[in-house]
Amino acid sequence: MYEKVLIIFDLANNHMGDVEYGKRIVREFAKVVKPFRKYFDFAIKMQYRHLDTFIHPDFKDRIDIKFVKRFSETRLSPNELKAIKDTIVEEGFIPICTPFDEPSVDLVLEHGFEIIKVASCSFTDWPLLEHIVKVSNKPMILSTAGEPLTNIDRVVSFLMHRNRKFALMHCIAEYPTEESHLYLNQIDLLKNRYPGIPIGFSTHEDPKNITAIVIALSKGARLLERHIGLRDKYPLNAYSSTPEEIVPWLEAGVKALEMMGEERLKETRYEPSEKELKTLFALKRGAFAKRNIKKGEEISISDVFFAIPTCEGQWVANDFSKYAKITALKDIKEKEALTAENTSLINTQEKVYEIVLKVRDFIKKVGIIVPPGAELEISHHYGIDKFYEYGLVMITVVNREYCKKLLILLPRQTHPEQYHLKKEETFFVIYGELELYLDGKKRICKPGEVVT
Repeated sequence: MYEKVLIIFDLANNHMGDVEYGKRIVREFAKVVKPFRKYFDFAIKMQYRHLDTFIHPDFKDRIDIKFVKRFSETRLSPNELKAIKDTIVEEGFIPICTPFDEPSVDLVLEHGFEIIKVASCSFTDWPLLEHIVKVSNKPMILSTAGEPLTNIDRVVSFLMHRNRKFALMHCIAEYPTEESHLYLNQIDLLKNRYPGIPIGFSTHEDPKNITAIVIALSKGARLLERHIGLRDKYPLNAYSSTPEEIVPWLEAGVKALEMMGEERLKETRYEPSEKELKTLFALKRGAFAKRNIKKGEEISISDVFFAIPTCEGQWVANDFSKYAKITALKDIKEKEALTAENTSLINTQEKVYEIVLKVRDFIKKVGIIVPPGAELEISHHYGIDKFYEYGLVMITVVNREYCKKLLILLPRQTHPEQYHLKKEETFFVIYGELELYLDGKKRICKPGEVVT
């Protein structure tokens, strides 16, 4: 949804029905996030309820009911809500809002919020969801607290079929949440079940907890939501963070990002530092001549011994394999280091590995199932350098009196003619189009054709 991890501060009802107090909360948090903006994107989220219809007419005065009391006492007019939203934008935050009913959706759009949040209690509120997708194209974030996978599947399908841009939040609706109930492995579950959909973590644990953010980020959470407020004028609940409490929380998040490295490292190998490479080279065994070697001699592994210390430019044990051809360029004395200056080393291992990877990817694409333990051979009659012109890969499934092999030619690859003296051969084309020459005659074979 955003390039950086998105930190969402949930103002909720912590404005306490005092518009100036709500604006001051926004401004206080704007100050503390300044050093962290290079690491995270920041949003502040509000909550809208059309209380005239949200609360049943017969219960409007029932202050003995917790949420009726809370919402009624913290009520703000549309203009006051808009004033806080405008302050959110002025202070450089992305404005997000959670509407809990259809009239509030319309007010959210009227006030110009960038993202619509769906609360866990509204996750399968189909009238609300239908209204949101009917009147708005805005990105959505949905919290999943308490929902079974079947419901999450249904909502994901509902939004995907409507080409909606959305994210899911793992969330536990216990206020505050005990550490043993955070269930952060659910981030993995959601990521694996819904690939391509950003997954986040909406937190309600003790504000002093700075471990959960580290774990959530390390599991790949791309959004983090935290309730915020102040304590200097009104009481604050046990799951909301003050500016003083949010700083160590954000610092822990930065440390986590630094330790994990860039996002691309989830897909590509890291680049080792010069310091690391020098340390590793110093620990590798260098190659030394076991005897006097004449210029032009081909050197085998029996002609060398491996030991430390190594010197700059020296071949090491890691360079020797059945794919390496080493030739002396000069006379080399016994115990002398083998280097790039006194020997040439041609290693075909990388070429072999490249071919194996290409064939593996081709097999996956085609959908061929290769039995475990099957052997792979690379046929290259004119040398491995010309494999992509003349060659094929042979995977042996059975090789007894009866023989079964998979022959794989890559696009535009040819293979020299051959004749089997011992066995009659039958070719069954599985994929692609084959140009076959049999007894001097050309034949085009397509999938399903058999040639004996």
